[in-house]
Amino acid sequence: SRPPLSQPPLSSSAPPASSRDAELAATWKEAFFEAPYLQSALVRLGAVCDTFETACTWQAFPALHAAITEAVQGAMQRACGGGVLSMRFTHVYPDGPAPYYTFIAPGREGAEIEQWEAIKSAASEAILSAGGTITHHHAVGRTHLPWADKERSPLFGRALAAVKSELDPSGILNPGCLVRAK
Repeated sequence: SRPPLSQPPLSSSAPPASSRDAELAATWKEAFFEAPYLQSALVRLGAVCDTFETACTWQAFPALHAAITEAVQGAMQRACGGGVLSMRFTHVYPDGPAPYYTFIAPGREGAEIEQWEAIKSAASEAILSAGGTITHHHAVGRTHLPWADKERSPLFGRALAAVKSELDPSGILNPGCLVRAK
């Protein structure tokens, strides 16, 4: 069993929260939960936006966050002329956090998919290069499969493919989402 923490991973000497802090937190929470529904509307208005997530140890987090921030802001600048990146923790464990990022940038009509791919690729490469995992709770799927292939060992990849083949010989259950389709 794991020994108890001697102190929380994060501590603060900030003053107690005020009613204004509570109001701001409520506004943020409402916007956060509405964001997935707004994504479709924002895309129709020409925005390039998405979310991505990872997990890491507390020790690795500062460097991982810096690498992701630099890579994504740079990609948004190159592909879109700028944009906004935000981060929050979806889960916090004794070993480390699961940072969850949202980006939004202006799209160029007809180039939105290429812009999105440039930003998503920069984020994914930064995650792996800095020692994060390509996914925490979103699952792998077709979008993240190229980076999942890089993250896992060849032996684990073959074992996963063998299990998939044995349990789904017709290849009808989510083909190409966790292992490459035959």
